[in-house]
Amino acid sequence: MSNSYALPILRTADLSEALRAVDGLLGIADLTGLEIDYEALISSPATLERLLGLLPRATWYAKGDEDASKEAGDDPAAHLPIRWSAWAESPETVPGFLTALNGTPATVRWDFMGWPPAPEVGLGYGGTRGAFVTLCVNVHDLELEQPAADHMVYVHVKYFEAGRAPWLAEQVGLRVIGDMVEAPY
Repeated sequence: MSNSYALPILRTADLSEALRAVDGLLGIADLTGLEIDYEALISSPATLERLLGLLPRATWYAKGDEDASKEAGDDPAAHLPIRWSAWAESPETVPGFLTALNGTPATVRWDFMGWPPAPEVGLGYGGTRGAFVTLCVNVHDLELEQPAADHMVYVHVKYFEAGRAPWLAEQVGLRVIGDMVEAPY
């Protein structure tokens, strides 16, 4: 199984603008099997409480102390900061997740069946493992290593279909604004 490759198409301080770009991309995607994956670096007990209340199946491990984790039965509040993850969630959880963050660096990844054909760049239907959109909230990178006051939107494609990314950006009135990076998951 290979990772997808992501290219940034928007950097904005306006979360609503970022969500409009995501909605535009989702509007042209094959959303069969749509699910949402989340990652966050949580330092605040209040944020932790809100997120665990919203997504109780989430997992976590202590940043810098990977022996402390949900699997070990530890209390996450005693090990802040933690890296928190929730996988295969429903799209309806996105608004609550974004509201709960309160400045916390996080990613929201929409995972779906595929991208539409892009005949203008010589590409047919773009299937799974390269069909994602990621919104980086309060952070600039997919690894959550560059906290920021603004947000980024990335489109994911297969490496050999890199030409699809600029085409996708154009479909929502944007352009690629940075280099391609291998997605961490």
